[in-house]
Amino acid sequence: MNVLGLMNVLGAVKVNRIPPAGPAHAYKTYGMSMPLATHWRPATCEEVDCAAYRNGWVTTVDLSTDLGKRQFEYCKGDRTRSYSMQRPELNLIKFVYAPGNRCFQAADHRLPLERPASFYVAGGDYRGNPRCIPTRVHQRAEDWVDDFANHQGRLAVAIEKG
Repeated sequence: MNVLGLMNVLGAVKVNRIPPAGPAHAYKTYGMSMPLATHWRPATCEEVDCAAYRNGWVTTVDLSTDLGKRQFEYCKGDRTRSYSMQRPELNLIKFVYAPGNRCFQAADHRLPLERPASFYVAGGDYRGNPRCIPTRVHQRAEDWVDDFANHQGRLAVAIEKG
């Protein structure tokens, strides 16, 4: 059983899907892949037109909590960003960051490289691939679309036959 199946059994994930009529091995999954490691590069806030970088932002910390104290120490000790502080209440501190500061999610900013996606056809569906049918990777998107159309055609003929 795959992780999603196990999580469904445990009740941790609720997915709104129409239950499949057949077993998992009777299905094909068509997908496209652009892995982070090979198809994306790190980017700056400016490159991705980050709203926080463009407009500035306010981070409010609550000094009455342990998390708020840690956030305060982080913001106060951060020498890579400029800010002003406001104290609207006894236990609240607002760090006001002006436009042009690198945001807190800057390490997650990515831009795509000029590489084509991988188009694949795998055996099975979201429940898994119980027969271990090998995945086929198409070099061109057109071939992937053609494979999909041919598969849909075969399904239509099979349905018509009953």
